[in-house]
Amino acid sequence: MISKERKKEAINEFKEHKPAIGIYLVRSTGSGQVWVGPSRNLDATKNGIWFTLRNGSHRDKDLQQDWNTHGESTFEYEVLEKLDDDVSPVNVADLLKQKKQQWMGQLGARGLL
Repeated sequence: MISKERKKEAINEFKEHKPAIGIYLVRSTGSGQVWVGPSRNLDATKNGIWFTLRNGSHRDKDLQQDWNTHGESTFEYEVLEKLDDDVSPVNVADLLKQKKQQWMGQLGARGLL
């Protein structure tokens, strides 16, 4: 059993944890298609995408169709780039947009929101 003190420490660590911000890709090995998107929480993004795809409700219809055709086992999620922790919150949106465009061009990928 966890002591009350250790439990408090764990809660404080969780509250202080900053989510990783950056750019990710989703790849279908079945079709070879690649999608690139920005995220303010890279650790949670894959779960969100997979959840909507499993439920047939992803906003990107091409991605959803590819998932339906080839199946979950042919999909990969990869973090391409994490922003530095010292990036000003004011600059995050513009920087994510810029990085997304760079990666899309470099990989010949489609964009995700």
